[in-house]
Amino acid sequence: MTKQLKTIIYTDGACSGNPGKGGWGAIIMYGDFEKRINGGDAHTTNNKMELTAVIRSLELLSRPCEIELYTDSQYVMKGATEWIHGWKKKNFNQGTAKEVKNIELWLALDKAMKRHKINWHWVKGHAGDKYNEIADQLAVEGIQKI
Repeated sequence: MTKQLKTIIYTDGACSGNPGKGGWGAIIMYGDFEKRINGGDAHTTNNKMELTAVIRSLELLSRPCEIELYTDSQYVMKGATEWIHGWKKKNFNQGTAKEVKNIELWLALDKAMKRHKINWHWVKGHAGDKYNEIADQLAVEGIQKI
């Protein structure tokens, strides 16, 4: 069995209007290695950008990793650690009035999480956490790219 790499990821999403222009950002760290990524969408929501930041971060990793993942989004953290299990049992309520919002992103996140061991951490946004602030700035820059 191959030893998993220990990786630290901070993610954030931002929106100018909700819905409106949105951006996502992430900082991925492994030892001395650091990668910053971001992007944006012309018409989106804050929750979609929060999810996209995590998905893009996980998809970027070329092999299975042990991850400490930090987000200031309770929506993403609870969705990924609690709600998704029930949604999967109910097939995400597809085709019903109670269909899960952002289902395509939740399905993508579920797929991206499968090959990694993720320890989720919630951090208070805009509270001075150095790496959360970097992720937030990257998300804002993602909006500016549009």
